[in-house]
Amino acid sequence: MLGQIANSDPCQDTSSTRPPADRIALLWQRGLLLEKLGRGQEAMANWRILLSFEPSHLGALNRLGDLLYAAGEDAEAERVFAEAVASHPGDALSRVQLAKVLIKEKRLDQAREQLQQSLAIDPASRPAHAGLAFLLSGMSEPELAAWHGQMAFHGRCLVPAAYLGSGTPVRVLELISTRGGNVRFESFLSDRVYQRYLVAAEFYDPSTALPPHDLVVNAIGDADLAGDALAGAAALMSNTTAPVINPPAAVMATGRATVAQRLATVPGVVTARTATFSRKELMTPNALAGSGFKFPMLIRSPGFHGGEHFLRLDTAEDLPAALKSLPGEELLVIQYLNSNSADGKYRKYRAMMIDKQLYPLHCAVSRHWKIHFFSAEMADSAEHRAEDAAFLVDMSGVLGPRAVTTLSGIQTALGLDYGGIDFGLTPQGDVLLFEANATMVILEPDPDPCWDYRRPAVAQACRAVDAMLMKKATQGSTVQLQA
Repeated sequence: MLGQIANSDPCQDTSSTRPPADRIALLWQRGLLLEKLGRGQEAMANWRILLSFEPSHLGALNRLGDLLYAAGEDAEAERVFAEAVASHPGDALSRVQLAKVLIKEKRLDQAREQLQQSLAIDPASRPAHAGLAFLLSGMSEPELAAWHGQMAFHGRCLVPAAYLGSGTPVRVLELISTRGGNVRFESFLSDRVYQRYLVAAEFYDPSTALPPHDLVVNAIGDADLAGDALAGAAALMSNTTAPVINPPAAVMATGRATVAQRLATVPGVVTARTATFSRKELMTPNALAGSGFKFPMLIRSPGFHGGEHFLRLDTAEDLPAALKSLPGEELLVIQYLNSNSADGKYRKYRAMMIDKQLYPLHCAVSRHWKIHFFSAEMADSAEHRAEDAAFLVDMSGVLGPRAVTTLSGIQTALGLDYGGIDFGLTPQGDVLLFEANATMVILEPDPDPCWDYRRPAVAQACRAVDAMLMKKATQGSTVQLQA
């Protein structure tokens, strides 16, 4: 019977004796079954047919939007979710659905408005509270983010995600922080292969019964921001024997100040003096000089990785203005190490650490000291892109064997299954360490053909992550895995 429904087309029957309501009901059941069978494209076509009969059908709009979002069709997903909100302004969940697309597109103020309107409709909406917990942690409102996290996850730390595959799933506990600082593993954990159970680790209760699982993926990556979540994740580890990606104890030791101290002993590494100060301490005369810092120096708010809230102080007179502009009660101070090359340019290399192997990810070139690949002078410079391409093809040849050996030493010292190293090179070939932790992201290149040279290296790193996850899961599984 189920097969007959899945393989039939209820719209082929144009008999006037069948009421439209019956046709809509059959399309609804057929779409749900197609999704369950993992036939996403057919399910999307089914939802479009249903919507051609009933354009405001709430369920079909949200199911279609979900499938479009999962397929990376963000603009179309936004249009569909916006239609659901317009047609059903009193539905709280549709606003959460729309907000998740807006968050992905970095339209944070609009996402916040939708989530707040969702809570106005349903003050107990757990998805809306969860969305605001994630959103506000990145908008310099940690106290309010923590409150929404409590509302969403206190006493309810385990959240199952949908599994849409047709074979036996790989069962994964994915440990996350509601305050942000999470590694983006979701792009690797396909809902066609993996059955995910999200665990909001800050709220983990050791008495919580864990579902059967083959693998634990600790997606909590920022030791400076997510200490409470890492503590909860460490407690959870005593209640599982499954293999683990990025053990919480290893991640706990990757705070910026801690890493600078630990890796200073690795041969060939140059690290910057790094320390955490409260605002009150920084307003104390000579606090920085008394701790061994000299101008110029860098100051930043913990928990941000895209260059936000990150400043250079050239003189003591720059400090008061910096304190006014930076969020947070604690700030990181980092001794400035000049990485300017002989040609007047700055270079930042990134190598990914994946399952005990190193993979080149980018060489960003800029004339500004604060350098990230997305803001560096790459798109407009064929010369800079050629440098990046050379690094991706021959990391050892570009860096030299001394630097590659040093990077391997960093990887061994940190003991992470997944992470990254951002660094420069000294004239002597030493590794000038900017940061090394689990929060590094592997981003797909933009569609522009000028980035085609990057695609093989990015694909290689992604394949390495996929292989690592499956290998670890197979070690812990007692069933035959089906990818």
